[in-house]
Amino acid sequence: MPPRRTRRGSSCSFAVFVAIWGVGVPLAVLIQVVAHVPAVGIPLLLAAVAGGVVYVVRRTHKAEQRRLEAARLAQLREVQSREIARYHALGPKEFEHAIAYLCQRDGCTDVLVSGGAGDLGADVTATAPDGRRIVIQCKRYGPTNKVGSPDMQRFGGTCYSVHRAHIPVMVTTSTFTRQAVGYAAAQGIRLYGEQELAGWASRTGPAPWHHPEPAA
Repeated sequence: MPPRRTRRGSSCSFAVFVAIWGVGVPLAVLIQVVAHVPAVGIPLLLAAVAGGVVYVVRRTHKAEQRRLEAARLAQLREVQSREIARYHALGPKEFEHAIAYLCQRDGCTDVLVSGGAGDLGADVTATAPDGRRIVIQCKRYGPTNKVGSPDMQRFGGTCYSVHRAHIPVMVTTSTFTRQAVGYAAAQGIRLYGEQELAGWASRTGPAPWHHPEPAA
């Protein structure tokens, strides 16, 4: 009489099945495995099959989620790229009026463009929908001309003491230097570079008064 297979043998067969299922071995090979598994191991094989199906479905679902998210981000970048290009085409004064329009569009009142000689850093002022006073400095710069710390310090010296801002904002079509970012964080000035501006303009990102407070 041939020796009786032990539970250990069943476990080994089960482990082999799971391994070959996981790497996608052809069905004919799986059938050969099943043929050598005792009856007591059949429920384990069925469980393995069910587990393999669940695994494949989950992996496919995750891959589809990643694909959809990548497509969404690509579309978002395209929309924002087109939007910021419009602002690069404006002159400095037109840029100020464009920012004032965004404030008005999104529910601000008392919107005023005051940029020019003697504005002391306040190109646009407005009252946010929740009543807070917004003071915006506009910098229509080229992509390689970053807003630096001197610009930020001049604005920081007047936005609170002179203009009584609750929400001071520096908006640019470019970006900010590391020193400017550090100063703005310390002074509570909200920074809107080209990406944030593109998001605001295209309604895919928040307006400055909805943006989180800068970290100190």
